[in-house]
Amino acid sequence: MGGDRGAAVDLLSRMDPEIAAVYPNLPRIDLTDIPGTRARLSALAAGVGYEPSRWVVREDLLVPGSGDNPAVRLRCYRPAGQTSELPVLYWMHGGGYVLGSLDQDDVMMEQIVEDVGCVCVSVDWRRSPENPFPAAIDDCRAGLSWIYEHAEEIRINRERIAIGGGSAGGGLAAGLALVVRDEGEIPLTLQLLVYPMIDDRNVTPSSHAIVDPSVWCRTTNVLAWRAYIGASTGPVSPYAAPARAADLRGLPATYVAVGELDLFVDEDIAYAQRLINAAVPTELHVYPGAIHGFNLFAPHAEVSRRFVRDRNDALRRCLEVTR
Repeated sequence: MGGDRGAAVDLLSRMDPEIAAVYPNLPRIDLTDIPGTRARLSALAAGVGYEPSRWVVREDLLVPGSGDNPAVRLRCYRPAGQTSELPVLYWMHGGGYVLGSLDQDDVMMEQIVEDVGCVCVSVDWRRSPENPFPAAIDDCRAGLSWIYEHAEEIRINRERIAIGGGSAGGGLAAGLALVVRDEGEIPLTLQLLVYPMIDDRNVTPSSHAIVDPSVWCRTTNVLAWRAYIGASTGPVSPYAAPARAADLRGLPATYVAVGELDLFVDEDIAYAQRLINAAVPTELHVYPGAIHGFNLFAPHAEVSRRFVRDRNDALRRCLEVTR
């Protein structure tokens, strides 16, 4: 994002018209009252009708946490009538490390199962500030380890594992990819990073210029990072903020998608560039006129449909799904 650091982008004038049409009705995120915001968003979600797909079987699993950590809930989505092992997308929901829940991505997971033909497993990670870093990444690591070790039981191909997430979930996926690379125990085929939240420093031009009072603004981002990693001035782990990782070599093939008008656009482009420089096969998509969470808030917009096609094509290619 070019221009002076303090020059605010005229968001509405540059927004995709189909996204702009729904933007005034989007709920405002207020992290000065995290419990209240959670309750308000849950009430809004409860008012939206959801009819589960008859083509997808859904099952919740409770698996051991790591060390003394509590058990971790996973939600497994698979094609109805599955008869053989399938590749898997291990997914982390978004919510700025402080909001969100396993339920919020049910529709997306079912659509991926139907369209891509893989199994999806979503993890219910612990949220901040009650459970700051490394609680969430520990939960994600424990769930991934469990599905890898129990691949035959849940009928997945342990040689075809993608990890992914949106927003904070994308940050968790990027952090988890670093953890897995450093441990060297689980082979990953792909990290699918959808507008990932990966840099706590808030120093990029877009982190200053994108003034989004509704979805995710600079003030909200600062509060969310403080809740997740604390206000300490000490070193921040790259497992918490992957943009801080000094070495990106050896990571799995990566897909990065972000909107042009997303607060995270600069940090995400920079991360993709560093991955390319580290010889990691990398696919980057920047969607014009799109804001943070655009595919969720305006799913019928053409730019959102294009994002879904691009994402699912990347999954099919990397997971080598045959239908």
